[in-house]
Amino acid sequence: MPLNRRKFLKKSAVTGAGVALAGTAAAPARAAEAVKAPRPAKRYSLTVMGTTDLHGHVFNWDYFKDAEYADAKGNAMGLARISTLVNQVREEKGRRNTLLLDAGDTIQGTPLTYYYAKVDPITAEGGPVHPMAQAMNAIGYDAVALGNHEFNYGIETLRKFEQQCRFPLLGANAVDAKTLRPAFPPYFMKTFRVPGLPPVRVAVLGLTNPGIAIWDKAYVQGKLEFPGLEEQAAKWVPKLRSMGADVVVVSAHSGTSGTSSYGDQVPYVENAAVNVAKQVPGIDAILVGHAHVEIPELKVVNEKTGRTVVLSEPLCYAERLALFDVELVFDRGRWEVESVAASLRNSNTVADDPEITELLTDEHAKVVAYVNQVVGRATETLTTVEARYKDAPIIDLITKVQEDVVRAALAGTEYASVPVIAQASPFSRTSQIPAGDVTIRDLSGLYVYDNTLVAKLMTGAQIRAYLEYSAGYFVQTAAGAAVDVEKLTNANGRPDYNYDYVSGLRYDIDIAQAAGSRIKNLSYNGAALDDAQQFVLAVNNYRANGGGAFPFVASAKEVWSESTEIRTRIAEWVTAKGVLDPKDFASVDWKLTRDGVPVF
Repeated sequence: MPLNRRKFLKKSAVTGAGVALAGTAAAPARAAEAVKAPRPAKRYSLTVMGTTDLHGHVFNWDYFKDAEYADAKGNAMGLARISTLVNQVREEKGRRNTLLLDAGDTIQGTPLTYYYAKVDPITAEGGPVHPMAQAMNAIGYDAVALGNHEFNYGIETLRKFEQQCRFPLLGANAVDAKTLRPAFPPYFMKTFRVPGLPPVRVAVLGLTNPGIAIWDKAYVQGKLEFPGLEEQAAKWVPKLRSMGADVVVVSAHSGTSGTSSYGDQVPYVENAAVNVAKQVPGIDAILVGHAHVEIPELKVVNEKTGRTVVLSEPLCYAERLALFDVELVFDRGRWEVESVAASLRNSNTVADDPEITELLTDEHAKVVAYVNQVVGRATETLTTVEARYKDAPIIDLITKVQEDVVRAALAGTEYASVPVIAQASPFSRTSQIPAGDVTIRDLSGLYVYDNTLVAKLMTGAQIRAYLEYSAGYFVQTAAGAAVDVEKLTNANGRPDYNYDYVSGLRYDIDIAQAAGSRIKNLSYNGAALDDAQQFVLAVNNYRANGGGAFPFVASAKEVWSESTEIRTRIAEWVTAKGVLDPKDFASVDWKLTRDGVPVF
């Protein structure tokens, strides 16, 4: 029935009021919706753990002292302690939210690693599984970067170790010399599941040290090459991002200083981790190794993106565990790294993991028995306590052994009549060979590195320059000034192992003079040194290949070399003699002076 005008106006008024009321109610609702807090961000927390420079330390044990390890700072070491720390972190963070890495130098550095490389080698048919592989497999490492010391026992030993590991050994810049393709896996990828969201993909790029080409030249020349970390990171990081990596972590066996111990012998930086962080976009964190220093957290700004890259280096020998806590947020269909924070945990806060102890007790016991074998008798105690600044008989023992080995090797050759001299460094400040029984442990403690012997042909002038460079180890000290032996050495941060004695010559080191003008009264056989005379220098392979950047030696003609460790030669020499008597090897070849007056 059609509405009359009055009914229509009445109905319209009510309806209009209703519309007006509804509109009034909707406006505040939309306003409330506009100011409502955004939905909580979708987040994921990842923890990357890292060690470096383990150097064969499974237990908190000093094989050279046959006792629990102890130092003045109260540190503790060993993978058994790291295992406990790792278990704690996995319990806190959730095992599925963690990654465990190492930055290299794993299979060299203790009598344990020597034993399973040389005495009971892993390369023998039916040979043992390397203790470091056993421990790291049990702990559950995800990936390990190659260190330079991985190559000390040759490629065969390294490849056997690689087979025994249940994780990849990474080295993007360890390439085949002929094809220039990676000789080891460049990277490792791991996927982390996130309930209700796409997974987080983490890429780990492994980089090793270019110095391998120098330090282990005998093993790698013509087989492997080691380009720079910066250029290889720049090649691989974009690839990893294009493969879908949400997080990129670099495990680099390279320090942060930007310097090289080998000068310009290779065109690549030894300690390049900061360079990589600055120059290569797309990296979130770098686990640093090689330098044996403690860096809890170092933030470096990438020069191209302005983003912060976080670096951390845990102390060597498994004394620290690094943690990178990575926070990610899911935004616009992808994961983004929101922040990275690095910290260290100390092995001295925990006990050994009994699982690791049980796993490797037998291997440890074999090595303890080996190093405690008696090989001779010393007529008096020999020590390195003053060896940095006085010609100590214990260092003369090293040079005497090296001279004898090289002379015997050159007998019957064209170099048989060339005088043999030798170098050696005061590696340790605490080594001691006690009077009485002498063990392999005592001798190993004197020569802690697995260096081998090389014979180099050099002139008197080159030896003089070599000695001048070595004398730069001392801090310039004016005549009459007080002498503090704790401040006398390590000028410009030079380590003890880069100061050399040279036997067979006589010379003074005048520390009142500027570096480069310190060698005085240099003589051979009682006469002033003839710059043109030729000598054979018996030198360790580290120095012969350029380690320490000593002049002339790396480019000098090599007339002989071997793969037997110098420490083994020392043990053989002492075993053959039976008696260790300083009259058979000691002589005062050098002394510190100031304006001709002896310092001591």
